[in-house]
Amino acid sequence: MRKIVIAGNWKMNKDARETEEFCVELGLCLSQRKLDGVLPIIAPVFPFLARAGEILAGIPVRVAAQDVSPYAAGAYTGEVAAAQLRSLGLDYCIIGHSERRQYHAENDTLIGVKLLRLREQGIIPILCLGETLQQRENDETEEVILRQLAGCLAQAELQTGGELMIAYEPVWAIGTGRTATADQAQAAHALIRNWLRDKYGQASSENIHILYGGSVKPDNIRELLAQPDIDGGLIGGASLQIRDYCAMLDTALEMAGVEQENCTR
Repeated sequence: MRKIVIAGNWKMNKDARETEEFCVELGLCLSQRKLDGVLPIIAPVFPFLARAGEILAGIPVRVAAQDVSPYAAGAYTGEVAAAQLRSLGLDYCIIGHSERRQYHAENDTLIGVKLLRLREQGIIPILCLGETLQQRENDETEEVILRQLAGCLAQAELQTGGELMIAYEPVWAIGTGRTATADQAQAAHALIRNWLRDKYGQASSENIHILYGGSVKPDNIRELLAQPDIDGGLIGGASLQIRDYCAMLDTALEMAGVEQENCTR
């Protein structure tokens, strides 16, 4: 049984004080809950990863990075290597987000190299993929998803499937307030799961978490999580408010069959 993942991608939001305040409140929120069957993750910006990890030490939530360099080390000003993330004790890192593809011209080959650098350090990549609005309107959704999977995972070997997460994020639904319907999201997730089954086998494909991202909020997460191949959310704006984040955790806990209490914020 795959855990439900509630992952907050903070993007370029929150300063040092705001990060500390959120992490303190998140610690209090999680202290009230049994998290059986649910995995909370937050992804602050690079400068505050260590502090977030310190505050949340001993609490069942994981801190993730938002990106990683394709280089192992060297004269690459501004880059952050996978080994440096590992030295902070991080277990997860987002790669291939549509904003990296759009604003930094990242392609599947580069993202595939980043994935390998993370795996060398034992860090689990959260690999993002998804189609633009024009591609969906041109009926190219399946073609785009399969191309991205093949390109990003061309050199990736898996033993159990637990070494990878995938986030399906239709670009037209990221930060727009538009959300793929539950049926649209499930169709894309099933496509991904089937491709993973063909490449890595039944057992590994069933262990890989496939998250949905794209304007996920407290009022729509239940319908999305009810789909058989949606294992959680990679959540942007709605993850920035502690009340909303805890509300989505509560929904996940309820759907996992775990009794929960309300946050005391």
